[in-house]
Amino acid sequence: MLLLYVTRMIELKGIHRNFLVGGQTVHALDNVSLHIAEGEYVSIMGPSGSGKSTLLNLIGLLDRPSSGSYRLNGRDVTLLSDIEQAQVRNREIGFVFQMFHLIPRLTAAENVELPLILAGLSPEQRQPLVTSALAELQMTDRAHHKPDQLSGGQRQRVAIARAVVTKPKVLLADEPTGNLDQKSGESVIAILEALNARGITLIMVTHDPDMGQRARRQLRMVDGRISGERHGTA
Repeated sequence: MLLLYVTRMIELKGIHRNFLVGGQTVHALDNVSLHIAEGEYVSIMGPSGSGKSTLLNLIGLLDRPSSGSYRLNGRDVTLLSDIEQAQVRNREIGFVFQMFHLIPRLTAAENVELPLILAGLSPEQRQPLVTSALAELQMTDRAHHKPDQLSGGQRQRVAIARAVVTKPKVLLADEPTGNLDQKSGESVIAILEALNARGITLIMVTHDPDMGQRARRQLRMVDGRISGERHGTA
């Protein structure tokens, strides 16, 4: 009998994230438990304030839970120091944001190069990786343009190149098409799905139900909890 084992890349158990607002405790995440396997394509949907982005930030080690455990590739990352978490984040996790978060004074190539500088790679090591990432996103001819010289779709392509230049295992996308027209948005989603098809675990937060339903696994959040789950045909 052949047994198939699914690698649990992300394991959240009993996660709470509380904030103090005006003297009142807000439960942004309320006892969330979640497993995501290597290579999955997951969308997280729900109304504003439901905890979607808080959950994504926690998975991306941009935030810490108030309580509960988070294991990434079998390692409890909640026990790591801020510096250790930053090292894991730089090596294993890529981010794509709605607002792009490119540095205005840097060119496209320099923006893509930033994670490699933080990783301690030499200029000789960085250059071919930057060139390859921009070429893959069809942005070679815009390498020396600054963000204000690029369209929204082009900026998001640069942001994706920056997110994947370190070859992360997990790609987190927070409303990646929110500032794009329909054509540019479809192009960006096609790029993200192609990366997932190559094995990157893709987790996407979106308000757009049509976009969310493209994912093979769809989670819905309400009031800081995962209220439902369904599986698509993507």
